[in-house]
Amino acid sequence: MRFVLTFVLILWAGLAAATPYPAYETLGVNDFANVLAPAQSDALDAKLSELREKTGIEFTVLTLPTRSDYDPAPSLESFATRLFNGWGIGNAERNDGILLMVLVQDREVRIELGSGYSPEYDIPAQDIIRTVILPAFRDGDLPTGILAGSDEIITRIADRWAQGLPPQPSPDRAEGVLDKILRYAVFVAFGLAAAVILLGRRLRGRFTRCPNCGRRGLDVTREISTQATRKTTGQGVRIRRCPHCGWTGRESFTIPTRGRSSGGSFGGGHSSGGGASGRW
Repeated sequence: MRFVLTFVLILWAGLAAATPYPAYETLGVNDFANVLAPAQSDALDAKLSELREKTGIEFTVLTLPTRSDYDPAPSLESFATRLFNGWGIGNAERNDGILLMVLVQDREVRIELGSGYSPEYDIPAQDIIRTVILPAFRDGDLPTGILAGSDEIITRIADRWAQGLPPQPSPDRAEGVLDKILRYAVFVAFGLAAAVILLGRRLRGRFTRCPNCGRRGLDVTREISTQATRKTTGQGVRIRRCPHCGWTGRESFTIPTRGRSSGGSFGGGHSSGGGASGRW
């Protein structure tokens, strides 16, 4: 009996010490599993910020390696609801918050909706998971699933709710060639944007005169010594070299913190467990 009591006390103490859910760092993208590239994360964060400013709807994206690192919940749904309510996503009066949560190691995804959404909004949420998010995830492309899925959530759920419209009907379709093309077009677009930025930086050097010999055509490269996080800035060095005379110049620069909505807090919204789930 004493052994059983001791075991129960140890187990209870372990559960009491466990953190029920992680603390958020931003109101937009909390990519704790490092699924998204910095450019992808920043672009998505900007869309969520625009939605919040335009409609007042708080839509946050969360990635975690696994929910088993936190106070265990009996199901994905109960974990998502507890986290949603713990963070207080959405306006406290309208309860219009939205959470897209991806658990990488658990291979689980959840769209959690605030209690202000009627049950009919669960239908497009399930359709978005089934036809947009899961096909990309099963192809091993988590960034595309998150980005394309977030766009669909904004268009088919958030925007329509903000306009007082019923949710957009869910087309009963199987993914075809066109669906795959559209999904991968999102990923390609982000890649092209990054390439254009890099090319622009290099071209600027081509039209800069060397301070030593005066000829144009400096080669410009960057070295990152410390990567930026959502809380701290990073550091790097910009190196300019003249291919004509060999002159080399070095200039330090600061990399801003990732994420545009790093401050503030959610509005105290509540969920009753509405939404949809999927596994891949």
